[in-house]
Amino acid sequence: MLQGPVKHFKITPSYYGQLVIGPPGAGKTTYCNKTSELLKKIGRNVILVNLDPANDLTSYSPDIDIRQLINLEDVMTQQKLGPNGALLYCMEYLEQNIEWLLNQINCENFTNYLFDLPGQVELYCHHRSLCNIFTKLSSEGNLKLCVVHLIDSHHCSDAGKFISALMLSLNAMLNIGLPHINVLTKTDLLKKHMNKLDFEIDFYTEVLDLNYLLDCLDEDNFMNKYKKLNSALVSIIEDYSLVTFKLVNVKKEQSLMHVIKLIDKANGYVFKSDKGRHINSMLTCAMGAGDLNSTADIPD
Repeated sequence: MLQGPVKHFKITPSYYGQLVIGPPGAGKTTYCNKTSELLKKIGRNVILVNLDPANDLTSYSPDIDIRQLINLEDVMTQQKLGPNGALLYCMEYLEQNIEWLLNQINCENFTNYLFDLPGQVELYCHHRSLCNIFTKLSSEGNLKLCVVHLIDSHHCSDAGKFISALMLSLNAMLNIGLPHINVLTKTDLLKKHMNKLDFEIDFYTEVLDLNYLLDCLDEDNFMNKYKKLNSALVSIIEDYSLVTFKLVNVKKEQSLMHVIKLIDKANGYVFKSDKGRHINSMLTCAMGAGDLNSTADIPD
């Protein structure tokens, strides 16, 4: 009996990544450092990537550092740009030289990459370079990515700031278009603001009826000037019904592990097999992760 030629299939390694974004001071670098330590503790291969050309005070030693390619201070001097303009220039330069980054993504199968990104929100809400970089990491670097958007939990203590945080999160989710997890950080400090919260913490994590927030804004004469605007913003957030938050206290391994489990479902790591196959990312987005919000993350 004749047999056709034997086909040999090349198995492409699967890599998994967290794109850690958020405003300045949200705790991105601390999160990357603590998450890296915990992932290594449970036996995973981890690569830390610093993609912030202005971040020269990292609490970790990055395995891949954009400052080896381009440096913010040099750009400001040579191009005569301010900090924001220079940062946009750096991201556009990285996009044009993406092979520099892709060539360094060649580690063991199932490696976890942590990307520590700049804090300027316009980069992932209005500018396209970072989104294009993410697309190339996914398509050419074979990375299964999940965005981890960090927001400082103290915004919960001010209705106006919380609405701004919601709009920022929604904008990033729609602009980037990847599996996306919003996280409230620094919950170890949230207890100090508990008496300033107008509602229980579940109201903020589950993003319940936001009309109650508008009532809180009515008490503020300055914010009351923009009542129609705030009402329209709240309506947009509720229409999309996409934004919820998870709590994390990076000082507690159990709290951090809850978020890691959620990320593993979002980027498909939980579905990995020995042959490197992965479940379609649409399925991983649809999978739930249980109730990962708990006031246990807020210390007594």
